[in-house]
Amino acid sequence: MGDIFIWLISFFILIALVVLLIYQLTCLADLEFDYINPYDSSSRINKVFLPEFFLQGFLCLFYLLTGHWIMSLLCTPYLYYNVRLYTSKQHLVDVTEIFNLLQREKNQRYYKLAYLVILLFLSLFWIIFSALEYEDD
Repeated sequence: MGDIFIWLISFFILIALVVLLIYQLTCLADLEFDYINPYDSSSRINKVFLPEFFLQGFLCLFYLLTGHWIMSLLCTPYLYYNVRLYTSKQHLVDVTEIFNLLQREKNQRYYKLAYLVILLFLSLFWIIFSALEYEDD
């Protein structure tokens, strides 16, 4: 039964990460269609960037501590990318360059979103598998 709760926790963390990325994409789309000014858009994106980093790091550590090695290994490329962005100081969206890098920023978040959706489906698979295994016992 404990394994089901572990997968449920990871599922909800992945949902939170997906919501954060969709929020960032919405801010970028609003900026592209001129519904919001660059300062507001970049400040909104920059506010949710560190929580995204911490949630991703916690998820990878959570998988590692609970013994789900394969999922932890699947989370490490995304975590490595975030750490590399943070150490090279490219994690914040610059107000003055946001229009020049708009398409790059959107593509970057689309790739992250696709990666998280794959992890989300894997987590959902393991929830169902653990529930069926628990029912057989």
